Amino acid sequence: MENKLIRSKYFLYLTEFFAGMSVMAVELGASRLMAPYFSSSQIVWTVIIGVIMIAMAIGNVWGGKLADRSATPDKLYRRLIIAAIWIALIPFVGRYLIAGISLLLALFVTKNFLVWAALAACLVIFAFPCVLLGTVTPSLTRFTVDNLDDTGKTVGRLNALNTIGSIIGTFVPTFVTIPAVGTAATFLIFSGVLAAIGIAYFVFEKKKSVPGIVSVLLIAGLCFALPSYSFAFWQSDITLEDESIYNYLQVQDDAKRTTLSTNVLFGVQSVQVKGDALTGMYYDYALAAPCMAGMDGTDNENRSVMILGMGSGTYASYCTRYFPGASVQGAEIDKKIAGIATDYFGLPGSVTVAVEDGRAYLAASKEKFDVIMVDAYQDITIPFQLSSVEFFNEVRSHLKPNGVMVVNLNMTSAENGSINEYLCDTMASVFQHTVTAPVKGNTNTEVFCTNADDWEETFLCSIAKLKDSDYADMMRTVYSKLTPYEGGSCILTDDKAPVEVLGMRVLDELIGDELNYYKDELRTGGLSALIGN
Repeated sequence: MENKLIRSKYFLYLTEFFAGMSVMAVELGASRLMAPYFSSSQIVWTVIIGVIMIAMAIGNVWGGKLADRSATPDKLYRRLIIAAIWIALIPFVGRYLIAGISLLLALFVTKNFLVWAALAACLVIFAFPCVLLGTVTPSLTRFTVDNLDDTGKTVGRLNALNTIGSIIGTFVPTFVTIPAVGTAATFLIFSGVLAAIGIAYFVFEKKKSVPGIVSVLLIAGLCFALPSYSFAFWQSDITLEDESIYNYLQVQDDAKRTTLSTNVLFGVQSVQVKGDALTGMYYDYALAAPCMAGMDGTDNENRSVMILGMGSGTYASYCTRYFPGASVQGAEIDKKIAGIATDYFGLPGSVTVAVEDGRAYLAASKEKFDVIMVDAYQDITIPFQLSSVEFFNEVRSHLKPNGVMVVNLNMTSAENGSINEYLCDTMASVFQHTVTAPVKGNTNTEVFCTNADDWEETFLCSIAKLKDSDYADMMRTVYSKLTPYEGGSCILTDDKAPVEVLGMRVLDELIGDELNYYKDELRTGGLSALIGN
């Protein structure tokens, strides 16, 4: 071995460190790239981790065979540069691939669409660079082991450096680069690191590298494209597009309404209609909870409302409008969403917002409330800790004797054993009275729970005292839709709450209904009819 880098080994150890770091950065970047389209549920995480681990295993086997046939690390560092080029292209090309793959699968897949679409997208986009990165360790073992007596020590060092790099590659994207500069820039940063390692090798060895030149030009060019980068590339009316530690964030604002989306394929998570009129949306239905608790807008001094999963604060704004003087507070785990509520949705300054998990905040509080609203369920991204019998017992302990909990379920399903049945059964096991109200025109259902036996009389009495006629009319509409719910045996607990799997079934049902419509349009009217819609 005459190669100076091989003799020193330090550069090879450095390569192992940055390779391990890049794998984890790609994995975390993959979750953020796919979340706006497929959600950030445990199911999607499982797909990502599984695909990357399979790719790494293939790379290990392939890299071992390549190493045995190589006299120098030239091919290894060439593979690193190719991986860097691929990783740099992922955020810019990957979003089109995700959309294309999803549309293609929609024509054939009717069951478990979310899983198959996420799996196919992950395989196409992320498997190849991870296979290349998987070749690093066996190749470096070939060039760092001088004699059999040092094999264990050398391999141990390589594995330790890979692990340390992986740890850093886990924390840096999550807490530094993604919140600060976004997912696309994070991919470019780590692709640049890999390209720099590969180029440094060829420069030190005084060898030409065409892939190295290509990587420099490509990464530099893509950096200039970052300001115009958008996950929802088909939309042109986006007011704000941002990322936080927890979510992809998109705000759209026009003359009629302001919306917040954390998932660009499956609807919006928060809506605020301009003007003072009620809209018939689920926020209006949820306003029945204060009336059930005896709030009629006439004496609000000792009244209080707590919102777990405050989001953009639309419900909080309603409460301050119809119950001035009442204490309204919320818990929102995402600090950037809390900021969006103030900056774009006009959250009143009187509303207190705690940036922390709703259950943890409630457990630490000694206050009791007239109303506790739970609005933290986003499609299949349902925090299991906010769905269990233990959680609802915690909510009950923080309600006043006539207090009411209202929960917004955003995916309606009539199937037995659905996520809605599990959630409602769990609530009904904690509260004496559980009633539901389906929201007209969408898939939301409001669930009201209380231990007050006279809740119905209280509700009607509050409606009669309401001074706002539109609000009173809306409450009469809600009252006409209320249906008592008889609890069953489908109970979620902290130990067993498969909310992602249950939610995916409902989402598949909703997606299937929507896809069937477009399939019919395609069959009857062809592509022109589909585009026209």
